[in-house]
Amino acid sequence: MNQKNRCFKAVDTLYILMMVLPVIAGLIIKLLTKPASEGITITGAQIFFEIPMPVQNLLITESQVNSLFVLIMVFGLCLYLTHGIMGEKLMKRHLLAKWVVEKVEKMVVGNMGPYFKGFTSFVIAILALSGFSSLITLFGLFPPTSDVNIVAGWAVLVFILITYYKFKCGPVQYIKGLADPVALLPLNLIGEVATPVSMAFRHYGNVLSGSVISVLVATGLQGLSKLVLGFLPGFLGEFPFLQIGLPAVLSVYFDVFSGCLQAYIFAMLTMLYVSGGFPLELYEERKRKKQQKRLMAKTNGGN
Repeated sequence: MNQKNRCFKAVDTLYILMMVLPVIAGLIIKLLTKPASEGITITGAQIFFEIPMPVQNLLITESQVNSLFVLIMVFGLCLYLTHGIMGEKLMKRHLLAKWVVEKVEKMVVGNMGPYFKGFTSFVIAILALSGFSSLITLFGLFPPTSDVNIVAGWAVLVFILITYYKFKCGPVQYIKGLADPVALLPLNLIGEVATPVSMAFRHYGNVLSGSVISVLVATGLQGLSKLVLGFLPGFLGEFPFLQIGLPAVLSVYFDVFSGCLQAYIFAMLTMLYVSGGFPLELYEERKRKKQQKRLMAKTNGGN
């Protein structure tokens, strides 16, 4: 193995560690900080410490730390999939990365139009961040998508993008859109504010409800197993036989399928809200008028 191949594999190993070590670190932190509990425990993100602030103390919670771990994992995955992509021969992972980009780009163009083709990377980021934030619960870590504060931050970012594209035709056009017709102005204003709220609570509620249902079913099966099979001698009477199988199936649905589905829905809503709030025809017309004014100004200046 020559020096170039050794360096390539060493960098690959570094990227793989970026995907693995955050999970290990999250598990270690959970083992060291999680208080002992008995029975059903359905709680929010654990608060690690507080940072004093002028208005309100900044809480550093389990969801924030796990979000950072997810970012590192996604970053490592992206680096791994694209490492050496400019080489002479494409590897399988390069083809996988290319396939993902092409599929998401097709989805973006189909839902938003060719003008928003550059949104592909942003939509991929939403899908990866949301999906991995839900999937880390498979390792026993608290999913950041079960914290409304995390998802609300994403929704606020999307709301800023929506408002930005609505203002691209000018503030007058934006106000006219709200007051068309004038009688619906209050409802339109409420609708503007309701957009990020509905996006946040839809994503958060669906992920959290899955976690709650899984815990309740697992705990119920444990009690049922003890009630039905408690007559067995020794540890057999204490072993939760009825917990074998069903909780795992529920975990596959709520953690894998539902988590990925909610990521897809959040990305779709982002695309629809942004493109739906952007009057492309009016923007192109406004752009043409500005270009005509510049040409007329140059022509008059030359004369």
